[in-house]
Amino acid sequence: MIEVKNVTKKYGSFIAVDNISFDVKDGEIVGLLGPNGAGKSTTMNMITGFIEATEGNIIVNGYDISKKPGKAKKQIGYMPEGVPSYQELTTKEFVKYMAELKMVDRKTRKEEIENVIKQTGLEEVQNKLIKNLSRGYKQRVSMAGALVGNPDVLILDEPTVGLDPKQILEIRNLIKELGKKHTVILSSHILSEVSQICERVVIINKGKIVAIDTPENLETKTQNKNVIYVTVEDKNEKMLRIKDKVKDIQELEYIKDNEDGTKQYKIVSDEKIDLRKTLFDILPKEDITIFELKKAEVSLEDAFMKLIDDRQENTNIKQENINEKQKNTKKENKDVEEGVTSTNEEEYLENENAEKNVEAKSVRNTTEQNRISPEEDSEKTELKDNQKEIEKEKGGKE
Repeated sequence: MIEVKNVTKKYGSFIAVDNISFDVKDGEIVGLLGPNGAGKSTTMNMITGFIEATEGNIIVNGYDISKKPGKAKKQIGYMPEGVPSYQELTTKEFVKYMAELKMVDRKTRKEEIENVIKQTGLEEVQNKLIKNLSRGYKQRVSMAGALVGNPDVLILDEPTVGLDPKQILEIRNLIKELGKKHTVILSSHILSEVSQICERVVIINKGKIVAIDTPENLETKTQNKNVIYVTVEDKNEKMLRIKDKVKDIQELEYIKDNEDGTKQYKIVSDEKIDLRKTLFDILPKEDITIFELKKAEVSLEDAFMKLIDDRQENTNIKQENINEKQKNTKKENKDVEEGVTSTNEEEYLENENAEKNVEAKSVRNTTEQNRISPEEDSEKTELKDNQKEIEKEKGGKE
């Protein structure tokens, strides 16, 4: 009925919904569960075509919401968060107006409006102004607006927010009835609501899907301990020593004293080990009378918190790894820079030394060339004396 394939929604650099994928079968009631700001409303707005996905595809009853928005939207009845409606209209006028917007056939429009008003329990207030209705009735009016036209898919965004316990119960029962004839997507951050109404749950946190399963399976999968609460009469104070006799007990914790003189204890074992039969066998032998023994049940709330905490822990670990990697990269770059600098300095010194060696060698060569041995010096002196005598003799002759 509905397919969400690799859908992402970005607002600038902020990623509101990050590459999510899930499907909703025909006739299913599926809950979108997550804390405030998780991306539930953004996801619903994309499914209805109210906002466009940045990436990915959304198929509603065979129609791509981005390629055939008109046909896709005809399949959907949408109840936004906050109960938007025209306060100056009566209940019946509002439902009629919504029928006209959805182009319900004129021949069947009046009957359709009457059926929807009856189905949502608005007969008594159909002629009252919406602004004068209670919050619970306003929620019903908004739901009637979504329901008129008999769409195959109903998308309900936080349908019970702000209601009192009686109103919440009424809306829940109404949703269950609607689920018999429609495919329903329901968003909520109220765990008990999703657990009681929905057949499957899609848990979203920080724009990512954390888990998709039935409430029962989520509760079972996230249970990693077996917890038993036992109330006993223990006159000889032997209870705390039972752990030595039952090796499978991981924790044995005193909880409280009761007014009737009994005491309550918490016993924890591995998830695969059920100690109830063992305790029924051993405790009486130790003169410990069992008044009550019950296995603790894991709620959807426990499952939700564990999944969110695990995801947060994994995110923190990933961030630490990224930070460590960046730190190592910076260090490597610094080492490389220092290595280059050191190499450049060594090359400079080598070149400078080489130049000095060349210069020194040149000076030595010049000195060697200019240096005269004693024999050569004597020969030159003798030659000069001979030249002087010859010149003297020439001058005498003249």
